[in-house]
Amino acid sequence: MAAPVVTRFAPSPTGFLHIGGARTALFNWLYARGRGGRFLLRIEDTDRARSTPEATAAILQGMAWLGLDHDGEIVSQFNNAARHAEVALDLLAQGKAYKCFATQEEITAFREAAKAAGKSTLYHSPWRDAPADSHPDQPYVLRIKAPRDGTTVIRDQVQGEVTIQNNTLDDMVLLRSDGTPVYMLAVVVDDHDMGVTHVVRGDDHLNNAARQMMIYDAMGWDVPVWAHIPLIHGDDGRKLSKRHGALGAQEYQVMGYPAAGMRNYLARLGWSHGDDEFFTDAQALEWFDLDGIRKSPAQFDLKKLENICGQHIAAADDAALRQECESYLEAAELPALTEQQSDGLERAMYCLKERAKTLTELIEKAHFILTNRPIEPDEKAAKNLDPASRTMLKELTPQLQNASWDKQSLEEVMNGFAAAHDTKFGKLAGPLRAALAGRAVTPSVYDMMLVLGPEETLARLTDAVA
Repeated sequence: MAAPVVTRFAPSPTGFLHIGGARTALFNWLYARGRGGRFLLRIEDTDRARSTPEATAAILQGMAWLGLDHDGEIVSQFNNAARHAEVALDLLAQGKAYKCFATQEEITAFREAAKAAGKSTLYHSPWRDAPADSHPDQPYVLRIKAPRDGTTVIRDQVQGEVTIQNNTLDDMVLLRSDGTPVYMLAVVVDDHDMGVTHVVRGDDHLNNAARQMMIYDAMGWDVPVWAHIPLIHGDDGRKLSKRHGALGAQEYQVMGYPAAGMRNYLARLGWSHGDDEFFTDAQALEWFDLDGIRKSPAQFDLKKLENICGQHIAAADDAALRQECESYLEAAELPALTEQQSDGLERAMYCLKERAKTLTELIEKAHFILTNRPIEPDEKAAKNLDPASRTMLKELTPQLQNASWDKQSLEEVMNGFAAAHDTKFGKLAGPLRAALAGRAVTPSVYDMMLVLGPEETLARLTDAVA
């Protein structure tokens, strides 16, 4: 029976959860969750100068917004330093690592001389096979004994078989002269101890795999399944960076993109399932597999993101969408809804969500139900409330007082009124939008009247006439 799948996401807490990291987390989450496995979270906080609690909090908030829940406790790589050092010392005891007393000046001088002579600058320490009785009483680093001949083959689920000539691998440092472990050692030990079976990460780590495999092999540990995924590029074909605009996952939340739409779009960045563009979480969990990931970089496209998000807003449950709107307002530091506004927003969802591409657009369309009397028309809407229009609204109001409050009855009243005044309903629509919403662009007049109800509708018309 195959071992259960265990994946991990291992960000460095030196900034926000950027889009590339969010997609890596999503791929790991989908692969594990879709197979009944475990998705773990490790904070790689060994860089104490740059790691901050605020960055860790931002990463956790970004993952929470995207709905990427993890199993077990969060692992701190820094807290495992003693365990990392223990493995390095074990390799030393086995004769698979050695003490190197070369100074940084000696290494630099060697590389400069090799470069000048046109030779390889790969450093071969003279201390690799030096007997212990020749060791000086001075600081040293601990290096692993890299294989000197043959090849290392990385069997990658995305990149295929990648062959590395072993004579291009250096004797990697495991412990610094102050006894602290290096990142490359820490990653391997943590992944092994956490039981990680599949390492899914950016292809900028592909070359690291060969060096990390030296530690797996030296310790006799099972090598995980590798899957190095392509990076994300901007619309100019370059690696996604700050010049392309918003990068943090939470920034997209503040911009009003729904989490389900973001998950859908990120899943499609570098992975595909046939020609499917729009899909649910359940479908993504069923379909996602490593063999669907492409080798070539994915291109981030805001228009495609908006299109996908618009489809998710349209398909969303009204109550869940209301809740997400409230979370959006909180994230964007906008005023919270009152209970009455929140209830009204949910009632209005049917006429708001069909064409909104973001929650920002949806909230703007919902202005009519979120605003309070007296309605303050904006400049464009105010032009539709000239004296002639107010007179029409004054005549129309009594007829609406006796109408049944359903769309068919309201249409009959409106069309009858327009015919009696030798005009068309379109001439009434502008003044009605201004009176009911204070905007020139709104949901349909009938939808607004039905959502507002007869009492509020008539009150707003009376205000506009006055």
